[in-house]
Amino acid sequence: MHHTLYLIRIIVIKYATIFLQKYGVAEGKPLSDLKFMAKVSGEQCPYFTPAGGETLDEIKARGKDFFEYLCYLVAHEACLEKQTCPVAEESCFTSLTNYRDGLEDHADSDGTAEMLDASILVVSHGAFMRSWIDYLVSDLGCTLPSTLTKTELFSVSPNTGISRFIIKLDMREGIKPRIHCIYLNRVDHLHDKTADRI
Repeated sequence: MHHTLYLIRIIVIKYATIFLQKYGVAEGKPLSDLKFMAKVSGEQCPYFTPAGGETLDEIKARGKDFFEYLCYLVAHEACLEKQTCPVAEESCFTSLTNYRDGLEDHADSDGTAEMLDASILVVSHGAFMRSWIDYLVSDLGCTLPSTLTKTELFSVSPNTGISRFIIKLDMREGIKPRIHCIYLNRVDHLHDKTADRI
């Protein structure tokens, strides 16, 4: 019998901007208080910004910065693996506005762009994730499962909900990543599997 050992290098990065939405005067109060404030102002709760709170556009901007950071890390890692990174190791994380900054274009021998491969787990809060997904869909053209409803798309994920995306980075300048959502806010991992056992 042959045994194959797979060694996987896992990097854990704490990114400061994927924290929970700032709720201003509603911070730390029950959700019912926030819903009441929204009702008084004539707005629906998910789109309501309490005094001193963070707007959805501000959260979305954080999501954009975070996505560009992830893209940069993946591109940089691929660059280091090929030992072609033209910038010094200590300076590789200074510019995150464009994930191609400071990186050479990678192309296969036939001239086609190289697609980069990485598995990334993102753990954050529901309001941030909803705004981030909105950015992926509305700004980057993420394609969605045909069965996904608009209500499901804009719902806040339940605790420990899992969403999965395939993101293809093209290192050519001016080419947006190709993004496809496999599933959104799944919670079937929480279901009791023992009920099926005899």
